Amino acid sequence: MPRLGFMTLTAVRKPRSRRLTVLIVTLLLVVPVAVMSLLRALPVEWPTTAVQMLAFMPWVALPAAMAAGLSVFSRRRWLAVAASALLLAQVFWLFPLDFGRPAASTADSVVLPVMSLNSEYGQADADEVVRLVRENRVQLLAVQEHSASFELELARAGVGQLLPHRISSPTDDAAGSAVYSAFPLEAVGLIPDTPFHMPTVRVTATSGGLSASFELTNVHTLPPVDSRIAQWRHDLAAVGRVGARPGHRVLMGDFNASYDHREFQELLDGVSGTRPDGSKLVDAGIANNSRLLPTWPMEGMNLPGVVLDHIVTGADIGSSGYSVHRVPGSDHAAVIALLAVPAGG
Repeated sequence: MPRLGFMTLTAVRKPRSRRLTVLIVTLLLVVPVAVMSLLRALPVEWPTTAVQMLAFMPWVALPAAMAAGLSVFSRRRWLAVAASALLLAQVFWLFPLDFGRPAASTADSVVLPVMSLNSEYGQADADEVVRLVRENRVQLLAVQEHSASFELELARAGVGQLLPHRISSPTDDAAGSAVYSAFPLEAVGLIPDTPFHMPTVRVTATSGGLSASFELTNVHTLPPVDSRIAQWRHDLAAVGRVGARPGHRVLMGDFNASYDHREFQELLDGVSGTRPDGSKLVDAGIANNSRLLPTWPMEGMNLPGVVLDHIVTGADIGSSGYSVHRVPGSDHAAVIALLAVPAGG
């Protein structure tokens, strides 16, 4: 009998030990998820490290789901409620209200494929870029970190035959930019007080007897690193003010910001300036159910992929066919979308 009692005591201890292990593991998952959720939820100008962490917010859904599942076996109701609430928050942020926004009607609109690429100091494979332009029938290409050597490589690869109009300002550092187009371009100006060139050009596109004019801003904000985070916020706010101007607007490029950054949401919501009709800007990736297609890093650092490159439009411009394409030589992916710009001014 004494031996039987010992075996019974051991059997009791094992379930308790397992529940304790589950409790500890669940807490180890819940605590960082809760911290990240607070960073995401509170409208605060967070320091650099927190801002960088927020770029990876979509990945927090994984430990949140694990914590919610394990919490059931912990036999702690409060923990199950907390873990479930955190998981629901992740789902809400992953699939925001703008997710799946229907594209505007293409009736009386000029439809044109557009593409954006950060070429990483002009090291991107020019032949692959031109292939993407040709196969996707791209009619408007925005390049960030554009260099003189990359301009020559694109010309050699035949970009001029596809997109004969160009406004460019190549540099040897990351500041250069270029816009290539199948349609005439007119320089409008540069966003002031930014380290990287962010030009706005007027495009007059034609298709099927219709004509549409809109302004494109080639976006490249400073990344949020060390003390330069203030400049990053300034750049995003400046881009937002351009997006708030009257007329048909397209902002595309390397925003160095994700949808989970408060500063990017303010850009979309018009906090930096209100559009005359009170509408918000639309992220084409979100509107086309592609929020989780990463655009960085494609090469180099071994990190989970995040979305830093965006095609943003006014609410009056429809979008469809959003896609992301890896380009050898660049740590950023190319993003492509089909835009429908209302005909007329």
